[in-house]
Amino acid sequence: MEYIRITSIDNPLFRAMHDLMKEVFPPEEVLEYALWKEPLEDPGIRVFVAVHEGKVVGTTEYRYYDDFQVAMTDFTIIGQAGLGIGRFLARKRWNDLVALAAESGKPMLGMFAEIYDPYRIEGHPFGGVKPMDPYVRREVLSHLGYKRIDFPYVHPSWENNGEAVEELDLCFLPTDEDAEEISAKLVATFLRRYYAVLANKPQAWHVMVEGLEGKASLALLPL
Repeated sequence: MEYIRITSIDNPLFRAMHDLMKEVFPPEEVLEYALWKEPLEDPGIRVFVAVHEGKVVGTTEYRYYDDFQVAMTDFTIIGQAGLGIGRFLARKRWNDLVALAAESGKPMLGMFAEIYDPYRIEGHPFGGVKPMDPYVRREVLSHLGYKRIDFPYVHPSWENNGEAVEELDLCFLPTDEDAEEISAKLVATFLRRYYAVLANKPQAWHVMVEGLEGKASLALLPL
């Protein structure tokens, strides 16, 4: 299996990747095809596909913020069961992030991820691929070490229509496995940076972030 970076919408592998995204994710979670041009060309955004026998069978997007010393996994898609795609992507991504942190000269504190709450997203088939089932994914990510950040989370729809998406939790994978809390200021600052690209944010999101800025820390809870 190959781990190949995509840096242009003109790459034929990107069309296959985008089709896979539309198969698996709800519409509000998929950025329009043409709007991918700038993100793919941004050196700070890392988009990779897993290619098996010439076919895109998985993909992941992530980024590293060296000033915050944290990473963010935007998404991970497993397009086929029984090939070990999830482990392959997780291992390749982590090795890449470790190298990026080393280049920055500062240790990585951990990695954020938005993780579906299976009890709030019932009814979406996620492409019919069992490893993408929210119940399965949540358990796998728990085994990897992700923890739920203890606050009610909403995020702006990637359709940029001002709608609030409430079926996910914001989670964090700390490099310190014993960590029981995270700086609320770090979470708020990260969210402001991460969602700066979306002009139409729901009022609930602004209220949420302002609330975080008034706190000192947030508990990291089991998934």
